[in-house]
Amino acid sequence: MAARNWIFAVAVFLSLSTFSSAQDLQIVNAERRIDLSSHIVKAFLTLKVENIGKDPAADMLLAFPPTQIKNLAMVQALAVTGKKKKKIYLPLDVKPSEQPDAPNDAGYFLVSFATPLGPGEAVTLEVLYILTHSLEPFPVEITQSESQLVYYRDSAVVLSPYRIKQQTTFFKTPSTRVESFTSVEPANRAGKEIKYGAYEDRAPYSYAPVIVHFENNSPFAVVEELVREIEISHWGSLQITENYRLTHGGARHKGVFSRVEYQSRRSISGSSSFNALLAVLPPRVNSVYYRDNIGNISTSHLRTGFKKSELEFEPRYPLFGGWKATFIIGYRVPLEDYLFEAPDGRRYLNFTFGCPLVETIVNKLTLKVVLPEGSKDPSAVLPFAVNQDLQVKYSYLDIVGRTVVVLQKDNVVPTHNVPFQVYYTFKPIYMLAEPLMLVSAFFFVFVTSLAYVHIDLNIVKK
Repeated sequence: MAARNWIFAVAVFLSLSTFSSAQDLQIVNAERRIDLSSHIVKAFLTLKVENIGKDPAADMLLAFPPTQIKNLAMVQALAVTGKKKKKIYLPLDVKPSEQPDAPNDAGYFLVSFATPLGPGEAVTLEVLYILTHSLEPFPVEITQSESQLVYYRDSAVVLSPYRIKQQTTFFKTPSTRVESFTSVEPANRAGKEIKYGAYEDRAPYSYAPVIVHFENNSPFAVVEELVREIEISHWGSLQITENYRLTHGGARHKGVFSRVEYQSRRSISGSSSFNALLAVLPPRVNSVYYRDNIGNISTSHLRTGFKKSELEFEPRYPLFGGWKATFIIGYRVPLEDYLFEAPDGRRYLNFTFGCPLVETIVNKLTLKVVLPEGSKDPSAVLPFAVNQDLQVKYSYLDIVGRTVVVLQKDNVVPTHNVPFQVYYTFKPIYMLAEPLMLVSAFFFVFVTSLAYVHIDLNIVKK
């Protein structure tokens, strides 16, 4: 099935060169560097764009084949001015774009220039896009002692709706072991790097499919689902609880597992597996715990610092391809480091989105911010699109329940670990609700006890 889809994609994009672009732009030079050293594919694209039309251009399009669109986790673009050490990088607005004349399900992102590009003017852009689940294990099953080999499929030339005068593409592999790669002349390999190009004067939507077959034993750590809950207490702390459902997303393990061989020949036996993870936590964390359904797991080590804390931990068993593990990480942080008051009187939480685990893909991330009881008008601010919802949670001594802001996003990568804010209004009088309930409860118990004693004394006296 995969082979038929690949043949279909090749046939589709070989025919795209006849599709014409309505934009009066051309790319003078394009250099693309694709990093394949982990299971998260990072592509760095440098473009020199020139306006050859008669009118100013306010934006341009980035095109992606359908095989990449479904795995595209993030696209960022910067405008570059100056040279060498005096370069200035200006972030540009990038958002998905629907084109009615898009050929064969090609996907687009619209990049808005900081200022319109006048006729004859040129601008240099640096684009970063990240792909997940784009490395295909082959063979799909390996034994404990075998290394993991993967396929990566792409194009030797940049897919673009504009004519490209000159371009080069580089692929960086994690090791020098490259089983094979498609040759599209000129193409050559030196060490860990494969170079395609330079290619001259390519028409819009040119496409030259290539396959790179290489060794990649980096940890294919994939969190199938992560639920993070941040509970705000105005009495002094934030309580964070993270529920993980982790899997090894690489080639499936076949045969029996020998722990003796694994421990005695770690560099050879189980080279594609992983048995340790690193979580980057906020500074000044306390009350850290790491456990699973069985109980507390002691194989962990916490290092705290002024800028960050690091939790190194091990699952109960090493993870091979297709194996899974579930666990919980919890910790507290001081409230004053993350809760602030806005000029309009609202309070807001400033925390980090994403997954604390290093170099990990999260298929589904749900982040819940539990506000104090009595909070009103909640709103979340993030630099990218997420699904938002509101729920209600009841805890001890709650009367009307606590508002929960729910943020959900699929296909999350470490680049999504950026600050976000949740704003809400809160009257300080609500902080007295629970203490008053406790005082009232004690008072009721006390009065009831006195009444009981008084009745008992009267009975004795008679």
